[in-house]
Amino acid sequence: MDRLDLMTVFVAVAEEQSFAGGARRLNMSPPAVTRAIATLEERLKIRLLTRTTRYVRVTEAGQRYLEDARRIISEVDAADEAAAGINGEPKGHLAVTAPVLFGRMYVMPTIVDYLERYPDMQVSAVFLDRVVNMLEEGLDVGIRIGELPDSSMNAIKVGYVRRVTCASPVYLGKHGIPQHPNDLSQHYLVAANSAGNQGEWRFGQGISIKIKPRLTETNNDSAIVAVLRHLGITRLLSYQVAPYLASGELQTVLEDFEPERLPIHVLHREGRYASAKVRAFVDLMVAALRGQKALN
Repeated sequence: MDRLDLMTVFVAVAEEQSFAGGARRLNMSPPAVTRAIATLEERLKIRLLTRTTRYVRVTEAGQRYLEDARRIISEVDAADEAAAGINGEPKGHLAVTAPVLFGRMYVMPTIVDYLERYPDMQVSAVFLDRVVNMLEEGLDVGIRIGELPDSSMNAIKVGYVRRVTCASPVYLGKHGIPQHPNDLSQHYLVAANSAGNQGEWRFGQGISIKIKPRLTETNNDSAIVAVLRHLGITRLLSYQVAPYLASGELQTVLEDFEPERLPIHVLHREGRYASAKVRAFVDLMVAALRGQKALN
């Protein structure tokens, strides 16, 4: 095997965390994969993988090599695609990440559209309510809500969301409408841990209040269910409750105290020019999100 082939085997084993899994991905025999890793480690004079009877993990040196290997393979693939023509048909595998509820509402429809357009593509959708290191976790495209730290990622702004405080009209009719964030101490509160509350809600004008929720949920969907059942007031991102605000099942309060809007970006980690598979998906995703009224 040449060096690029050895890198490809190493990336497959590292991402699958298994020699057998890497062999299946590449349609190789497990002994051939084992020999390839041994050859690469011998050539580099370093241990890239730690092996036990239960799992395979990259070493510290292996993690650095993994990042470089992914970048090199991606650039070689992109160069091949560019040589074949910029309009080459997307093919292969794409890994996409987004927040859980955002992914279900706005990203999954575009993934389905993408797969229908490009039958030679496969997509892995990784929806998580945490910040994902796309490079370390082998993800090609991400949708992120909030200000971006300094990053080598390519970022395209596609819209904004607001952090809104809301409740059902039935609850507000019974308990009254708060006029100031301090009034929330007189109300039943529903908090979703995934919304990053951490015991306080921060508003505009530098106002921050400690909260004592009557109900704390581990996800946004459950918090929405609770307030739809008139339990109390919650605080979520505007897209998460947009259908219920439009239908009148929920209404916002304390609009004058909302903090600054949060930007939404589509990120990808490719270099000088994106591969056909990434470029096609990003174009679809950007158009879809910019067309969503609730996000603009």
